[in-house]
Amino acid sequence: MRKQALYEFAGIGALTLALAAGPAAGQNHKMETPKYGGAVEIVTVYSTISALSWDNYDYNWKHNHDTGQVYEQLFVTDVSQFKSRGGKWTMTPDAYIPSEVMRGELAEKWELKEDPLQIVVTLRKGIMFPEKPGVMASRELTADDIVYTFNRQNSSPKKVEGMYDYVDGVKAVDRYTVVFNLKEYNAEWAYRFGYGYYSGIVPKEVVDAGATNWKNVNGTGPFRLTDFTQGNSNVYEKNPVYWGSETINEKEFKLPYLDKLTYRIVKDEATRVTALRTGKIDVLELIRWQDVDSLKKSAPDLKWNRWLATGGTFLAMRVDTKPFDDIRVRRALNLAVNKDEIVKSYYNGNAELFAYPQHPTFGAYFRPLEQQPDSVKELFKYDPVKAKKLLAEAGYPNGFTFKTQVCSCSTNHTDLLPMVAGYLEQVGVKMEIQPMEYAAFLSAMTSRQNAPGYFMDNGHTNPTRSLHKSFVYGQVWNPSQWNDAAFSAKMDQVYLEKDEAKRVKMIDEMTTEIVDKAPYIWLPIPYNFTAWWPWVKGYEGELRAGAARPGPIYARMWIDQDLKKKMGY
Repeated sequence: MRKQALYEFAGIGALTLALAAGPAAGQNHKMETPKYGGAVEIVTVYSTISALSWDNYDYNWKHNHDTGQVYEQLFVTDVSQFKSRGGKWTMTPDAYIPSEVMRGELAEKWELKEDPLQIVVTLRKGIMFPEKPGVMASRELTADDIVYTFNRQNSSPKKVEGMYDYVDGVKAVDRYTVVFNLKEYNAEWAYRFGYGYYSGIVPKEVVDAGATNWKNVNGTGPFRLTDFTQGNSNVYEKNPVYWGSETINEKEFKLPYLDKLTYRIVKDEATRVTALRTGKIDVLELIRWQDVDSLKKSAPDLKWNRWLATGGTFLAMRVDTKPFDDIRVRRALNLAVNKDEIVKSYYNGNAELFAYPQHPTFGAYFRPLEQQPDSVKELFKYDPVKAKKLLAEAGYPNGFTFKTQVCSCSTNHTDLLPMVAGYLEQVGVKMEIQPMEYAAFLSAMTSRQNAPGYFMDNGHTNPTRSLHKSFVYGQVWNPSQWNDAAFSAKMDQVYLEKDEAKRVKMIDEMTTEIVDKAPYIWLPIPYNFTAWWPWVKGYEGELRAGAARPGPIYARMWIDQDLKKKMGY
């Protein structure tokens, strides 16, 4: 596939860290003057999945998506460098902030010190928690809140294994200074406690009141959570004491612009598309290619962004069960699936053959298929004859039957999996498909009770975490139950390596190794589309400013209510 130059190469944990302050990338870009007020209705990229937990102590991957408007973090993507602000970045990666666009959110500055090895973070002054009746009085955020949140996260029984093992302790030196003492360097430190899935700063008062109850959620972010209906909507309203602002055309504007923000959960795909077409929603963040042409014809005023999906699509094969403990079987099943045909006939060309477990937006970490060794290239070629030969060599000349679990929440998966099953049947391998509701589907993997076949998307996260969470034994996002001590040892060395160029080489070699060993049937990665009405301003289809966290993007959206009225909506 064509290597996409969407982002320049940047590292995760460079030794020399800039504050990411100074002139905005698009400072000479003339923007419309924002207007305050109004509401926006969004069907997000997770249109079928309601909030799973309001407490990051539960280590739920979707927490940031639902609370990132309320709970802020130490670091965030520099939104001033987004396309909507005249920059080059569209920021669709699910949990990757290249160092050149990472800036402080709650952090004003930070420094990595060598002797002793520690990260010293200085907080912004004057950041306030709003009053929450029955939960807490309005007060200033301090270093104690950072220490409290970190220690609480580190004590959770649901903590991702090894998440903070490199941290020796955290302390508040004074009201605005936090020191993370390190046992050893970790290349993911900024992601793990600074902008990751579980890094939102939650005050002790919320925990005491009950952090799992949405009614108690209260943070320093641009919005407050004011209503939640399971399976229907999340409603957020402007935080009147929010500290943030942005400069547009040399004038400073207090954030956010919107009075109200609503997430709509809409499980039916046709209903989502109709809601966008008729203006009942303002933004639909994920549209499959099948609906694009008809929408462009029926609603020609819509604005668009096309982006390569940030989750790998695959059928994981449990390598701790027969027959998938045999690499010949795993390679055979890859050869049995016509992946080029899936790109052409199923996705109508709107997919890339190879973009996982690394993603083209990861810059130098990504090596395209044409540059991979022949043994890797072979896995993406259709060769049913060799597939049958490999199966016979492995002792399955007549094939076998296995169960595959799939989430009924994904239209793409429930449509695509029968196609994959059809290819496998041609080489004698039969698949029993078990559709499951999302909660049960996710639980099967996280409890390691998943079936021999498990059909899913898995977010790339970032170049290092993509390999760690998926192929290190004991990690919850490891549906193949991959268990290779040598691979895990290499992963440990990656995290210890401070030299970015050396890390790139290590990750590249490990990526090629794991693809070649085929714990998954590697499938094409589709392009998705985001569409929005032109009255939504300050927005160009950006999706994330951290780990699954769109909150800072929504804080900078505004509604041109005059234009909306003029267009008849």
